[in-house]
Amino acid sequence: MKLTKNISIIVLMLVSSFAMAQVKFEAKVSKKKLGVNERLSVVFEMNDDGDNFTPPDFNNFTVIGGPNISQSRQWVNGVKSYSKTYTYFLAPKKRGTFTINQATIEIKGEVYKTATIKVEVTAAVDIPKDPNDPNYVASENIHLVAEVSNTNPYLNEAITVVYKLYISPKIAADNVNEIDTPQYNDFWSQSLDRQNEKIVNTTYNGEDYRYIIYKKAVLYPQKSGKLKIEPLTLNVTLRVPTNRRDIFGSRLMTRVNRTISAGSKTINVKALPETGRPVDFTGAVGDFSLDVTASKKELDATESLQVKVNVKGKGNLKLFKLPKISLPSSLEVYEPEHSEKVRTNLSGMQGSISDSYTVVPQFKGKYPIPSISFSYFDLKTKSYKRLSSDEIIIDVVNGPSSSNTNSDNAVVSNNKQAVVLNSDQFAFIKTKTNFTSITPTYFFKTNSFWMMLLLPFLAIPIAIVVRNKKASRDADVYGNKIRKADRLARKYLKGAKKSLGQKEAFYIALEKALHNYLKAKLHIETSDLSKDKIKSLLNNKQVEEAAINDFIGILENCELARYTPIDIVTMQEDYQKAAKTISLIDKQAR
Repeated sequence: MKLTKNISIIVLMLVSSFAMAQVKFEAKVSKKKLGVNERLSVVFEMNDDGDNFTPPDFNNFTVIGGPNISQSRQWVNGVKSYSKTYTYFLAPKKRGTFTINQATIEIKGEVYKTATIKVEVTAAVDIPKDPNDPNYVASENIHLVAEVSNTNPYLNEAITVVYKLYISPKIAADNVNEIDTPQYNDFWSQSLDRQNEKIVNTTYNGEDYRYIIYKKAVLYPQKSGKLKIEPLTLNVTLRVPTNRRDIFGSRLMTRVNRTISAGSKTINVKALPETGRPVDFTGAVGDFSLDVTASKKELDATESLQVKVNVKGKGNLKLFKLPKISLPSSLEVYEPEHSEKVRTNLSGMQGSISDSYTVVPQFKGKYPIPSISFSYFDLKTKSYKRLSSDEIIIDVVNGPSSSNTNSDNAVVSNNKQAVVLNSDQFAFIKTKTNFTSITPTYFFKTNSFWMMLLLPFLAIPIAIVVRNKKASRDADVYGNKIRKADRLARKYLKGAKKSLGQKEAFYIALEKALHNYLKAKLHIETSDLSKDKIKSLLNNKQVEEAAINDFIGILENCELARYTPIDIVTMQEDYQKAAKTISLIDKQAR
């Protein structure tokens, strides 16, 4: 019995010593799913003291507290236990699923790491209220409100959403950061400038408040049905009064970070009515006017005129297509140039859009530009309206006569417009044709046949000669360098001639031409082109002193031209002098 008791004590001691020897280092979070306006605590706990603790980088979170370090030692029934923790308090920066990476610590010469933890951050949630909590005081005195002008619009009807930040005079805001921006899915949107927005004194829920417009946007719904506007979420740094007072009796303030959200909005978009919808309706919604004008109504053939189709008014100007004009085939028409003069404010888009066609008549005559129509949905009457332009007659006074001018393009005496034929109807009668022989001809044994048969054999000796000359030329490395430099010099000299009248470009091109010529002739690099060395090398080449002086003089002119005014006559003289000097040096250099 005594032996059994002793064995039990030994086993218990071994188990206890093994448990003490087992090192634990782990990470724990207060919750794995939280709202973007909530806080998260992360605790790194170990059962043995260590050094060189390295926390993770906490990407996508803001550290608002920590690290708070705590230690504890306990003896229970003769068993020693130890605990040490590092605690951090985090605020999420945005929504999403994020990973808290590994932390590391060194214990007794070995490095230990925690496991990674995934945390899901959702949209803002309701937080339980605590009247004694500064966060609760802040939440009761700051509000973000989204005001929508119309929650039941038609498709492509403008609505506005204005985000107002209400702050009670009891607290003060130091900093505002946007952490979740609405995407406005299924809307065409444009944010409006909010500069010079002033703080406005008002009331909110029966109490005195101040507000400022933080954000405003114009939205055009692009499909019917229930559409959702995502919430805007802000992180605001506030100063909140506490119950403590200073020696003068004034309340002390504490700093609080508060995340607020405007909440999502649901827009019920009505479809445009099917009854009475025109065939040519392209989605224009608003109040518009149509204007079709021609820059000329009388001109000669091959002259051009501009035909402009312009729609102006208030509505979704950027979201529909303008009607196309239809012109006679005798008028050459180019692709239109589209222009927009549209401004957007809280009432939506206003202004005009236009297509400008360039038209060139080819023949003499009178040509009609038929009336075109434009349909839109009028929000005031809740019905479709059609606008039509007047017909325009273009009178081409002088020019060649088309074969159908008299009958097709003329305006008849009873003031009715004759039909204008286009290329899809009848072609002109051909006055010339090409006849072909009905007797068959054969290629075999013709002169062309024999020439093509012998051509490969004749090409062989020519190819051999060409190849030998090419090989000889390729082997002439020195000659190839000279030819390359000469070509480059001629290129720059040609560029200088083209730049006559442009002082800076002309003299840069001229100086490069001279430098490249010398590189080919004297076999020197650009960095070696000092004036003294040029004189010495040209003298060694037995070039006359006059030619050398002319060459140096041209280089000096190139330098002086950067700082002095030069007229085109002087440029022409320098160009001719450069060409003449290069020619003389070519003849004299040996």
